Amino acid sequence: MSHATVKIPATSYAVERLTLENGLRVVLSPDRSAPVIGVAVVYDVGIRSEPEGRTGFAHLFEHLMFQGSENLEKLAHFRYVQASGGVFNGSTHLDYTDYYESLPSNALERALFLEADRMRSPRITPENLANQIAVVKEEIRVNVLNRPYGGFPWLKLPPVMFGTFPNAHDGYGSFVDLESATAEDAASFFRTYYAPANAVLCVAGDIDVAEATALIEKHFGGIAARPKPERPDFSEPDLTEERRASHTDPMAPMPAVAMAWRVPDPVKEFDAYLPYVVLAEVLTDGDASRLVERLILDDGIATSVSGYLGFMGDPFDVRDPTAMLLQIHFPPQVTLATVEAAVDEELARLATDGLSEAELARVQARLAAHMLRETDSVLGRALSMAVLEQQRDRAELINELPRLLGSVTTDQIAAAAATLRPGRRALLEIVPGGAQ
Repeated sequence: MSHATVKIPATSYAVERLTLENGLRVVLSPDRSAPVIGVAVVYDVGIRSEPEGRTGFAHLFEHLMFQGSENLEKLAHFRYVQASGGVFNGSTHLDYTDYYESLPSNALERALFLEADRMRSPRITPENLANQIAVVKEEIRVNVLNRPYGGFPWLKLPPVMFGTFPNAHDGYGSFVDLESATAEDAASFFRTYYAPANAVLCVAGDIDVAEATALIEKHFGGIAARPKPERPDFSEPDLTEERRASHTDPMAPMPAVAMAWRVPDPVKEFDAYLPYVVLAEVLTDGDASRLVERLILDDGIATSVSGYLGFMGDPFDVRDPTAMLLQIHFPPQVTLATVEAAVDEELARLATDGLSEAELARVQARLAAHMLRETDSVLGRALSMAVLEQQRDRAELINELPRLLGSVTTDQIAAAAATLRPGRRALLEIVPGGAQ
């Protein structure tokens, strides 16, 4: 089938790499167009790495990394970044944890010193731990327990789809598990997963490569080497029949449903995975998309529809097993069966009749524009490159992704839609619990 030419602009962000003697992988991406730098450190440890009985530990540990380090007292990291006019944060994902800052380029050495100091030795004390357990519990209360649709679907759907602990458990953690964590547990987690060889450091923006390399050697080179932990195999078989669950949410004002289907391995089966990234947008991105048009505009049976890959919504920062998700909120007078039937019908129609070149080209242009916007900032670029390097050894992929998505064909989209059958689906219904 012919392919409409959608002209996707290409980026050519530079990629230079080195590996320190202690195993730390470094990616540098110089861009002298503005006096700003993005610094990202990505550790190959995430929610899937948590041991049983320690749910929420990866995220709890991310908090501990901000509680002072060898040369810095508590909160000093914040003060130094903000005093330089920068911003910083960290976040926990299924397959990694990241720490990052964006600063004026004259603060490069300061940023490297701060990240190296906590990679060398964060302050893991019983006091800091108790304090952060309380903070995380409060975060769970605010974001999950006391909020309508809290944890839906990212915490509530994995146990419907998956049967193994790494893939199915609650990544925020149970209060029981969090409260029973000890400083020794945290120290052991640090020794295992926060080894330099288990991390990627990326610096993007206004840097001189030789100068940045010397500063990285100076600050990170002296951190003692530890073995890189063996990453377990988290794979599990696809569903052979539909799995369904329902959850009553006391605060939800209206019903909702999330449906998920397993997709090809995003790393090892990259070419087979890409059509699903585009398919999610064909189905749900904007008023002209298939499901928005059908469910909201034509039938009036839904109030919001979204579709994405990965339980945390980013298709290129996750390993296998992962899924394509649809999330739909609908009015109380509409039945779930009505919504399901309309979704199944649209998927079958797309699988059978395909889509026009013009429809695909429009979606690919939107997708490319979104990706180019994300990596336009040096911080977005540093984060994206660090994760692509961590999971694929391919930071350069940042330049190729828009074009690769632009070369997905209408036939590939139809074939991907054909795999989204009820028999391989995990479905979670949210029943509103009467809070009106």
